[in-house]
Amino acid sequence: MTLDIVLPLLGLSLLDATSVGTLLVPLWLLTTPGELRARRIVCYLITIAAFYWAVGLALSAGMSGIAPLLGTLAHHDVGLWAELAAGVLLFSWSFRFGDSGKSADDGRPGRLVRWRHRLSTGRSGAGAVVGLALAAGTVELATMLPYLGALSILGGADLTWWAVAAALAAYCLVMTAPAWTLLATRLAWGDRVLPWLAAFDRRLTRHARSATGWVLAIVGFLLARDAAWRLGLFDALL
Repeated sequence: MTLDIVLPLLGLSLLDATSVGTLLVPLWLLTTPGELRARRIVCYLITIAAFYWAVGLALSAGMSGIAPLLGTLAHHDVGLWAELAAGVLLFSWSFRFGDSGKSADDGRPGRLVRWRHRLSTGRSGAGAVVGLALAAGTVELATMLPYLGALSILGGADLTWWAVAAALAAYCLVMTAPAWTLLATRLAWGDRVLPWLAAFDRRLTRHARSATGWVLAIVGFLLARDAAWRLGLFDALL
């Protein structure tokens, strides 16, 4: 696997590492009042990484079946206009994710706030944590654009099934690496890092909606720009 494949995958996995499910929810677990229950966090991170990996394998299998059709459409005006429309739609959709002075509980993280409250009681076991990980991953399926980009890169790299599976496993490991690092820091430094983690938690919660908006805007812009360039629309303007 060459650097022109590895580097984009690394960048996309780090972008995915800042999502609600991969970073914000682990922060909630790390800052839960009372004694740190590291096993719950380990269970959560393993579950969400396995969920993404399984979804990635399923989507890769589906994409391999329609790859010839997508390749044809990518060089046809119909496909390019569809790409342009998708880019404009994603870019327009991104404006719905602005902070607008609202608390995060009024937006996307609010879908998970009841689980946060339940976990903060300290009475939920491994089953509840697994359920939370699956719910967080499912909620983010609609905006998993970096992951879809990674799957597209792997799909065009002519790799074996085992190589794709290994690459997706590495992607999911990098995607959860910041959360693992925070857990290791909490275990090493104990309650001394709690004020910093709590401040980081508040900042991420406050800007979670706008971060999703930025991802949608960037991907939408790149799709629209690529389609417009290949359709020759820039030549018409100039």
